[in-house]
Amino acid sequence: MKKFNTFGIHFVIRRHRLKDGKAPIYARITVNMIRCEISVKRRIKVSNWNNGKGMATGKTPEISRLNSYLENVRSQLANHYQDLISSKQEVTPEAIKNLFLGMDNSGKTLKELIEYHNVRMDENLKWGTLKNYHTTARYIDLFLRKKMKLDDIHLSELNYKFISDFEYYLKKHRPTDHQRPMGNNAVMKHMERLRKMVTMSVRMEWLDKDPFSAYKLHFTKVEREFLTEIELAAIEKKNFKIERLQYVKDLFIFCCYTGLSYIDVINLSPNNISKGINNMDWINAKREKTNNPIKIPILPRAQQLIDKYRNHPRSKAKGTLFPDISNQKLNSYLKEIADLCEINKNLTFHIARHTFATTVTLTNGVPIETVSKMLGHSSLKTTQIYAKILDQKISEDMDQLQSKLENKVKL
Repeated sequence: MKKFNTFGIHFVIRRHRLKDGKAPIYARITVNMIRCEISVKRRIKVSNWNNGKGMATGKTPEISRLNSYLENVRSQLANHYQDLISSKQEVTPEAIKNLFLGMDNSGKTLKELIEYHNVRMDENLKWGTLKNYHTTARYIDLFLRKKMKLDDIHLSELNYKFISDFEYYLKKHRPTDHQRPMGNNAVMKHMERLRKMVTMSVRMEWLDKDPFSAYKLHFTKVEREFLTEIELAAIEKKNFKIERLQYVKDLFIFCCYTGLSYIDVINLSPNNISKGINNMDWINAKREKTNNPIKIPILPRAQQLIDKYRNHPRSKAKGTLFPDISNQKLNSYLKEIADLCEINKNLTFHIARHTFATTVTLTNGVPIETVSKMLGHSSLKTTQIYAKILDQKISEDMDQLQSKLENKVKL
């Protein structure tokens, strides 16, 4: 059966983009209920525009010339529509627009780039990272549809303005799952992912010029949260009659003494435990996020928790050292634990990793190079973000220095 397309062209103005009292004119192209808009590079006073007819009103020579120009644009767009049909190509508003702009219709679009990236990276990126790219893709789609009134955009149309407008949109967007707009660093992560995908298109020669060349990411330095010795002790000493809270507490404490992340502790199996050079049991595994090796001597407190749960029915069924639980549930129950232990911090599971780096190891004199190795970091700089030297440690070090200086004076 022969396929028929519904096709229409209507000229509209953008009242919210007034400049010197004049609004820009756009040609709205519609094919089968899908539409896109293209600037015709002309402006007009709002009072001289008939929105219903999609034309300028008035009897001045200037108005007549404008209407003639618009009819010429309409004729060109209609001809491109017929050309696509004649050549048996797919007829879309974007295809008509690209022909009008003189672009090769076989060129790639932003959504094609995103799909190519996510499919190609499926085997290279961990699901947690790839999931973030899918989230960025959803925000790009929202921006295109709600702010640009487009379904897609040609890669050659990407420019600094597009990037700047997308950043502004993210900062002002209010997600349905929370009331406040996303913070600066969350916005920057989306911009960083978009830049990585666009850089890929440049390397593959889908794009001649990098639109991000003049753009700079600006992350805000964030202080990493961790538990003090007193706070850690408060959680350790607290016993819960509710089984789910007790288990979450135990898992959290285990990671405070091993530095493991959520995914790495959940995946931990008996095969990851072996005897080390000091005859202690060690954790030997690879980080899920980076595939970097991790080797951690198991402290007595952590060993007690392994022994407690390794024969749990849910652990044995899955072949792991600890029963499975979602990260979302963990963080939800940790909020309850923080309240019950009177800890006035936004307690999340990742704070256990920060606490290991800071309160458990560095504060007790473990060198940062050793801590970095146990955390499975590729760079010492990464460890320095997590690890904090507490005032208590500085005070102890300075006391030792003072004692040494005083002894030298006595001599």
